[in-house]
Amino acid sequence: MKVGYRRVSTSEQNLDRQELSGVERVFEDKASGKNTDRVALQEMIAFVRSGDEVIVHSIDRLARDLRDLQGIIETLNGKGVSVEFISEGLRFGGAENDAFATLQLQMMGAFSQFERNIIRKRQAEGIAKAKERGVYARRTRKKTISVKAVLGLKDEGLNNTEIAAHMGISRSSVQRALR
Repeated sequence: MKVGYRRVSTSEQNLDRQELSGVERVFEDKASGKNTDRVALQEMIAFVRSGDEVIVHSIDRLARDLRDLQGIIETLNGKGVSVEFISEGLRFGGAENDAFATLQLQMMGAFSQFERNIIRKRQAEGIAKAKERGVYARRTRKKTISVKAVLGLKDEGLNNTEIAAHMGISRSSVQRALR
């Protein structure tokens, strides 16, 4: 089975540019690629079976951290699942793994991680300058979180990631509510 994975960093962004033709099922996240705590990513990893093929538009859509990228690919390959990156023309799994492809993956993954670090540094510099000018204001909270609802979902057996997805809040908000 061909399975697609698409990701954008925020809910305001759309997934349209990540064309995945010929896939039978698509998993989509609107979350940062800074770690692997993404609902659809974890669902996709649990869903795929030996012989399946995961199609991703580009390496940075799967992960922004080199260790996470390698870990995801190793997990999928360990299940007998191949991974193909359309933009880079790379494929991992079975006999397709070669030294040059692995080198390219590591270099592209390192560039993605570097890019994310640069973005964070620029953001911090921008915030510092805005604070100096007195125009920086933290984001205001948009939602009031029902602790009772969080506890109810926890009692139903949902984990923190599932509760967050169900309620449309972050995992850290779930953890705060549970404290």
